[in-house]
Amino acid sequence: MTTQGSGTESAADFAHVEDGFERLWTPHRMAYILGDKPTDEAGHGCPFCTAPGKSDEEGLIVHRGEHCYVVMNLFPYNPGHVLVCPYRHVSLYIDLTDEETAEFTSLTKQVIRVLQAASGPHGFNLGMNQGAVAGAGVAAHLHQHVVPRWSGDSNFLPIVAQTKALPVLLEDTRTRLVEAWPAG
Repeated sequence: MTTQGSGTESAADFAHVEDGFERLWTPHRMAYILGDKPTDEAGHGCPFCTAPGKSDEEGLIVHRGEHCYVVMNLFPYNPGHVLVCPYRHVSLYIDLTDEETAEFTSLTKQVIRVLQAASGPHGFNLGMNQGAVAGAGVAAHLHQHVVPRWSGDSNFLPIVAQTKALPVLLEDTRTRLVEAWPAG
């Protein structure tokens, strides 16, 4: 095999088919694709019921409120993609109590401010998919996505390969958000 510089194998020596595409391997996605799917029941089968029982670091929790919390998305669309979740296992926005609704909204606004301070995105996508038919991966436990966006952050990968390249580790992003969250 041909080497370049310090003994690195040349990519030209590997079997491949020239098709104009660079390959980006994201084997971590298989854990999501092949993994156990959440159940409709509260508790162990629901990732949004189990996360608050873990340490903040292990559960990837950014902030805990009285009725709701903010958690990193384990399979993010962009660095800083977080979810706002009620502690209570409810599936629809209209099922929230008035207190939960107020905190859910307040935390959504707060996480946008924190993301602006921590990473300076150019915009945001906010959204809730209620029900499996609407695209909810965990339909039984309400959660709102807050996805920071930057000019030029989208390319052909999500469209062609259903893959997103993320330049920052979840733990590093979580630490930046926690550090930017206002005290008190």
